Amino acid sequence: MESERQPLLSIGDEVPGAENQSHSLTNNLSKGPFSSFVADEADIGPINGVQDFFRELLVESKKLWYLAGPAVFTSLCQYSLGAITQTFAGHVGNLELAAVSVENSVIAGFSFGIMLGMGSALETLCGQAYGKGELDMLGIYMQRSWVILNTTALICSVFYIFATPLLKLIGQTTAISDAAGTFALWMLPQLFAYAMNFPIAKFLQAQSKIIAMALISGVALVLHALFSWLLMLKLGWGLVGGAVVLNASWWFIVVAQLMYIFGGACGRAWTGFSWKAFQNLSGFVQLSIASAVMLCLEVWYFMALILFAGYLKNAEFAVDSLSICMNILGWTLMVAFGFNAAVSVRVSNELGAAHPRTAKFSVVGATMNSFSVGLILSLILVIFRGEYPSLFSGSTEVKDAVYQLTPLLAVTIIIDNVQPVLSGVAVGAGWQAYVAYVNVGCYYVFGIPLGLVLGYKIGLGVKGIWLGMLLGTVVQTLVLSLMIYKTDWKKEASKAGDRIRQWGLP
Repeated sequence: MESERQPLLSIGDEVPGAENQSHSLTNNLSKGPFSSFVADEADIGPINGVQDFFRELLVESKKLWYLAGPAVFTSLCQYSLGAITQTFAGHVGNLELAAVSVENSVIAGFSFGIMLGMGSALETLCGQAYGKGELDMLGIYMQRSWVILNTTALICSVFYIFATPLLKLIGQTTAISDAAGTFALWMLPQLFAYAMNFPIAKFLQAQSKIIAMALISGVALVLHALFSWLLMLKLGWGLVGGAVVLNASWWFIVVAQLMYIFGGACGRAWTGFSWKAFQNLSGFVQLSIASAVMLCLEVWYFMALILFAGYLKNAEFAVDSLSICMNILGWTLMVAFGFNAAVSVRVSNELGAAHPRTAKFSVVGATMNSFSVGLILSLILVIFRGEYPSLFSGSTEVKDAVYQLTPLLAVTIIIDNVQPVLSGVAVGAGWQAYVAYVNVGCYYVFGIPLGLVLGYKIGLGVKGIWLGMLLGTVVQTLVLSLMIYKTDWKKEASKAGDRIRQWGLP
């Protein structure tokens, strides 16, 4: 039972008995197919009755919040860096605000999705390697990901260099395109900070060193706010000051985390740079691309909502109200992303450690916890639906539109607090390629066409577009739930060992 074994996850410690677990799992896997797989004896026992369920749920919830709490804080801090720059840009001028908004949402947003997605491959590999006790592989995996992501950053830099003509091509005004294009050029260092940061984040998450990440991100946020005010407003540097501070903030996070790693905090997980990082890259690239496609299809899905709203009658009110709702949704998604990271670590660690029943139960615990948080946030919005729109706009029409959209927003928050958890399970188990196909079907074959029919053909406007896309998310959530329900967790634990050996040290 859980009370008879040491916790798998603790900051600064290696997996208890990791070497023995690794030896045991290797022996099990070497005997043949997964039918001969034998779970590690530290796996939880069968759940017999309500008392067993809630006892294990309490234990699992503690582990999840131990990871999810700092992960949520880290996500909020890093999400706030661009938001603070955008806020100060609004005090510089309307054109500057538009330039930062467009660069953040279109150019940087596009690249952010690709880079974060490709970096998510490490959630699978580092998490499973750590759970199995193959700590030496974590540093090699991170270095391989640096090679792949920095190469990807070089490719994505084309969007930054040619941002002005690209923005004009999609219909932005000449003034906004010129300003945003200039700002994009200044923000090229941020792109390469993404390439370094995302592998570092997954490397640290796999070892449950979340608090260190949270502290560094918190310090970065405070310094970012202070120097943004100083350079952009007090010294009058404007957008140049914003670019300097935003780049510096992201690189501060990267350098601080590297100092933490190089200082010996990760033990055997980091033994220095190695040429082995350039070996076995092909399979690593495939998983990275699958991860990027999976995540980008999700990130771009709701970005399309605002795009389609721009073609409606009274488009200004539709876009303004949607922007407010998407802003709120973005903040609440940081909570979901925290649980996404936590459950990905839990599932990958437990599969790697040959604990299939614990991996399965961690999915149940994460889903219940994240759903409860989403439900509470949604109830708060519904209760204060008549008051909170005034925080974002003084326009009566916009406030009325936000009021009308709040029920849809509330339901979306609940669904989006479950869906990322299921996606985190998929990443932890290495199902990225399968989920990418699911996303194409549910989002782009079903959700968007249904939203366009409801919005334009039926005449429901922005509500119809949003409703169709929300139903696409519901279908995707149901499909992922069915996949997880039908999963043979012993087989997944066996696959984890195969994957570690396949992409391990020569």
